[in-house]
Amino acid sequence: MTRFLLICLGGAAGTGARYLTALWAAATFGPAFPAGTLAVNVIGSFLVAFLMHVGSATELLPPDVRLMLTTGVMGGFTTYSTFNYETMSYFREGAWLIGAANIAATLLGCLAAGMAGLALARVVVGR
Repeated sequence: MTRFLLICLGGAAGTGARYLTALWAAATFGPAFPAGTLAVNVIGSFLVAFLMHVGSATELLPPDVRLMLTTGVMGGFTTYSTFNYETMSYFREGAWLIGAANIAATLLGCLAAGMAGLALARVVVGR
């Protein structure tokens, strides 16, 4: 039951952070491209890779904390379902180039961020 509550608490924090990031991105970059969704997916990919490596390669993150941060916070923060919906909307509207750009930027950005998170985690924990 404790893990469940930690995950729920983390999810609430992640969801709030996602909302604030989306507001910031819309104000900064405008509504034409889903920059907020891209930002949370890239940041989330980096942080999940970092946290999972630190948590599995060291004893710095106890299992309950790792679950709260990854399943809870990052689960509430990342928005692949929103990514999918926004991309399908572009395609339905005939905006094929923007839809394809969203797919490419998200996939490549998240892969690069995941690799960067893993590399940083290895530097930080030395493994």
